[in-house]
Amino acid sequence: MFIRNERSIKEFMQLYPVVAWLIIIQLVLWLLTGFLHTPLGNLIRDWGMGINFAISQGQYWRLITSIFLHAGLMHVLFNSFALVLFGPALEQMLGKVKFITAYLGAGLIGNLATFLLGPALYSHVGASGAIYGLFGIYAFMVAFRKHLIDPSSSQIITIILVIGLIMTFVRSGINIYAHVFGFIGGFALAPLILNNVRPYSPWLRRQYVDDGSVQFDPNRWQKKKRNKKIFKNGLWIFLGILVVLGLFSRIF
Repeated sequence: MFIRNERSIKEFMQLYPVVAWLIIIQLVLWLLTGFLHTPLGNLIRDWGMGINFAISQGQYWRLITSIFLHAGLMHVLFNSFALVLFGPALEQMLGKVKFITAYLGAGLIGNLATFLLGPALYSHVGASGAIYGLFGIYAFMVAFRKHLIDPSSSQIITIILVIGLIMTFVRSGINIYAHVFGFIGGFALAPLILNNVRPYSPWLRRQYVDDGSVQFDPNRWQKKKRNKKIFKNGLWIFLGILVVLGLFSRIF
């Protein structure tokens, strides 16, 4: 589920448009607010970042807009990479509407918890609550919808969650509320959005791109060299762990 083998950026965007546009939006916003420091960028940042005091004064849009803003280059890169790794399978399984609803819903729950439980003058930006919401959906599948996730993907999610939870409470400067309640939000939304959902299928992906010219072949994976497959799986597990560790390199 988490091994990306699309042949081009164009193919990735065709297959997973919501994930692609989420990444594009947050990268463009970072260019404006964190790199170029344009007047427009400064206005967007001041208007969009999560500030608990401003939210208490009725600026509720900040609960959503802060999801798309980031504190620095590594911050936005790691969140974008996390979306590339963990977003596509869910977008295929849920569809565009359910996926964006789950993503923004979990981010909103994480930011709402930050507002209700955090200090009055606390400010925050980042998509960590939304990304942890995706982890919450996967965790629900591991626990209650085992037919939707293969064993190796279950192991990857379990490892990443353990590391993520440890780092959330060990490392300083982390928005614990966004991480924990974003995860809880995704877990709580999962039984609603997973109704009538089919497991992720690389064959469906190829049929879509190749317009039906590639058919399902149950022996296809047997034709690949085992060592290459093991290396690729290990590489992506390693990269996934790096992404999770990277999520804690900046304040969320």
